[in-house]
Amino acid sequence: MIAGLIICASLTVVDGDTVKCDGQNMRLLGEGVPFVSGIDTPEIGSHAKCIKERKLALIAKGRLKELLAEKGLRIVRSGAVDKTPSHRPLVNIYRTNGEEIGKKLLREASRAPGPRGIGMTGAID
Repeated sequence: MIAGLIICASLTVVDGDTVKCDGQNMRLLGEGVPFVSGIDTPEIGSHAKCIKERKLALIAKGRLKELLAEKGLRIVRSGAVDKTPSHRPLVNIYRTNGEEIGKKLLREASRAPGPRGIGMTGAID
């Protein structure tokens, strides 16, 4: 897969670390290094291991949705895919001020109360 700018007619939030661009799931990298660092949030719905994880997943999803509501976002494909069976492309999403959204989420999670903020681990699984 080649790195480069992505244009989406439709960009929606799937969960706290995955967006859907014109029907294709893409995972946030958070300016990390593929398979070394990046963003990983709690699982949502039936994939969650417990009620607490479901609640944390909904918080993470809601925060990403807030950030993606901004106009003028720039989506850049890293050229790598994640290790899941679906091989989602890893992307960075930049705000108009140049701030990368995944990196912002990681920073916010590190300042939140609790051992891992809202459940972001700081690593791509």
